[in-house]
Amino acid sequence: MTGLTGLVAAIGCIFVVFGSPLVGLIAYTFILIGYPYDLTIQLGTVDFTASRIVMMLLFTSLFLRPNTLHSFRMEPIDWCIILFLVCQVVSTTLVSRNLMNTLINRSGMAFDLTLPYFAVRMIIKTKEDYIKYAKLLLAASIPLALLGLQQAITGYSMYSSLSQYAAWGDIGDRQDMRFGFYRANVSFPVHILYGLYFVMAASICAGIFKFLKSNRQLYITGVCVLGIGVFASMSSGPMLGAIVLISFLLFFRFRQFWKPIVGIGVIFCLGVELLSNRHFYDVLGDFTLDSSTAWYRSMLIEVAIFRNGMGGHWLFGYGLEVDPGWGRLIDGRGHTDMVNHFLLILSRFGLVGFVPFLGILFFGVQNLIQAFLKSRTVSVQWMVWCVAGGLVTLLVVFFRVSLFGQPRTVFYMILALCGSMPALVRTANLSAASGVKKRGRVQRVSVRIQTELPVNN
Repeated sequence: MTGLTGLVAAIGCIFVVFGSPLVGLIAYTFILIGYPYDLTIQLGTVDFTASRIVMMLLFTSLFLRPNTLHSFRMEPIDWCIILFLVCQVVSTTLVSRNLMNTLINRSGMAFDLTLPYFAVRMIIKTKEDYIKYAKLLLAASIPLALLGLQQAITGYSMYSSLSQYAAWGDIGDRQDMRFGFYRANVSFPVHILYGLYFVMAASICAGIFKFLKSNRQLYITGVCVLGIGVFASMSSGPMLGAIVLISFLLFFRFRQFWKPIVGIGVIFCLGVELLSNRHFYDVLGDFTLDSSTAWYRSMLIEVAIFRNGMGGHWLFGYGLEVDPGWGRLIDGRGHTDMVNHFLLILSRFGLVGFVPFLGILFFGVQNLIQAFLKSRTVSVQWMVWCVAGGLVTLLVVFFRVSLFGQPRTVFYMILALCGSMPALVRTANLSAASGVKKRGRVQRVSVRIQTELPVNN
């Protein structure tokens, strides 16, 4: 499959070379979600996916454009992204005592997370850029959702024949069933990540609803089709994410009450902790299709945090490839199924890596709040609200799943939109203000013409 992967990468590179940066980013996204992540080309000691090759060329082309760096300004969230990568290298090296292997491993993380993050930050700079990207993201996601429905009904995936060439795992050949349906994963590593991708994509695509002047109903229908992908995964994590996202978006009408609602949520969590024999995160277990997996997820947090699971490893973690042994303490299983993204980072990199990750989330939320408060029109507020809905949804779902593969990259692209949102709002406000001025001038001219016309008696 080296030849096919090279061909797909070459097609993406053509769009990067001959198109605009936004066209290159769209081509990268198409390949990221549509071509299996586990099909690679090995160059030296590093496995390159087709999307990594395209991103490498796209990022290089950005530096060759003179206006790109001059117009880009580093924000606190950007520095946290860089610090997060550096801290991973430091903690992993101190645990493994092997700098070279650490650099090789984390270079893959840089290609999959850091470079896509900064590419989005540099490319999507205006409301118009966001609208074009969201439309084409929807166009790429709808076929994947329909392919998932086919796999859920028939058990067949067009990607199944590629499984034998996978470098890191299986592709599309899983035959797990739940409630009479096969669990679809199409081009994604596992079912839950496939379903979760559509929740993330919906949060981005829904942000342009109020900007559309034509075909709005058709576009809304397309976003609703993404729900088919969530269903086809037959996974409780994506379904919980869909519920959280829809609830968050419906709350837009009552957005003026967001502060008291957040306060009530915090009080509720504290009340559960103080007055109940359950932790607040146990409540999330009620939104699951399998009660046994819900119990395991709750016990994972219990063992890691409250039963000395991180004992002796709080600072630098256990390392990348080391099992912390929490599975034996929970139910006797021989490995730890790390279905919690927060604990995944904590266990691998300790507080050295976990604190910068929290910094990324903090500044991402801060940027969204600032952008929302500075928005002058309802349509711009809705755009910010939808991106915020995607981030909040992921923070909830992180208690049920850990990210890897394509959804992890899309998560960092959402973080990049959080970093760019204040600038997007500024440009949108200026555009709205100039539109008001133009309409005002037209109205004044029309009034002047009417007053100067002779009156026929």
